[in-house]
Amino acid sequence: MDCTHRSSRYRSLSCSCEAGANFGRRGLLQGLGALAALGAAGCTTSAPSASAPAWIDTHHHFYPPEYQKAWLDWEDKRGIPHFTQQVAWSVQGALADMDAAGVRTAILSIASTPGVWFDWPAPEVARIVRSCNDYAAGMVRDHPGRFGLFATLPMIDVDATLKEIAYVFDVLKVDGVGLQTNYGDKWPGDPAYKAIFDELNRRKAVVYFHPLVATCCGRLSVGTFPAVIEVPHDTTRAVTSLLLSGTLARCRDIRWIFSHGGGTIPMLAGRINFFHGNAKNAAQIAPNGIEAEFQRLHYDTANATHPASMAALLKLVAPTQVLYGSDYPYVAMNTQVAALRALGLPDTSVQAIQRGNALRLLPQQRG
Repeated sequence: MDCTHRSSRYRSLSCSCEAGANFGRRGLLQGLGALAALGAAGCTTSAPSASAPAWIDTHHHFYPPEYQKAWLDWEDKRGIPHFTQQVAWSVQGALADMDAAGVRTAILSIASTPGVWFDWPAPEVARIVRSCNDYAAGMVRDHPGRFGLFATLPMIDVDATLKEIAYVFDVLKVDGVGLQTNYGDKWPGDPAYKAIFDELNRRKAVVYFHPLVATCCGRLSVGTFPAVIEVPHDTTRAVTSLLLSGTLARCRDIRWIFSHGGGTIPMLAGRINFFHGNAKNAAQIAPNGIEAEFQRLHYDTANATHPASMAALLKLVAPTQVLYGSDYPYVAMNTQVAALRALGLPDTSVQAIQRGNALRLLPQQRG
């Protein structure tokens, strides 16, 4: 979810949305509740028939009991109201909602703020990361064909992260890894993460990014809550960080996925190119040009299915680079399915977004 606060391990204990937070957070809860109600009232689709291909949701959150309790306790200590959709989450509820929306397979990932940190020391972070990955692997095992996994990683400790990469790929056989767009205001192009991305590149991994509010910017308010403006911009910061650090050019075998239609990348691609396309190191960071780097990334549709958003994204990239994502449970899966169908895209594009592009990236979901 586009969350609005983050762990004080990397910032002061005050949450990024506490200035006017209760009103903003409750407003967000009311808005999300209305969106879910709209989906239930008018956008529900039938479960997939045996003859029709079903949707693959690449942006689908889950809540192991220990993780759920830690998150709710973390919010309680800060006086932050809980998301009712999160509190009510269950495996069986997720399966029922998937059936109603025509979603065959959901690729699980941990939601964003506060990630898995909770102001805990690094060894405890590594422990809960392992616990979350094992829980999700159990969901995959117990419900064949219904779930996949983008495993979470500690990131704040490089050695622990490399060990978890080996575990999730070699033992759990996951589909990829799910990362945050920043960790304590270190974006992914930071040299601290070089060894991690080099290992993911060696494994030709799928690397999925979910945004969160950067600690620098959570209090920048124009009357809305940070999720509305700051979250999509943090995806843009992450992509730009990977580009300008040379990580995208160096790690050519990673398959990258960015949430919410790439944040503001479709709107700012030309501006980024204008300022950096003729830089002295342009050939090193973008061998085929900056726009070509953006065009080889993948982007999910979560909360980005408005006609204007999709028009901008599909003007930058081919439909082959777009994946269906819902942001469940915060956004109902069926609303995103209905919105995509209403765009009037060619059938071939809809089918690619529906599942074809995901299957190309995640071949073990073909079964």
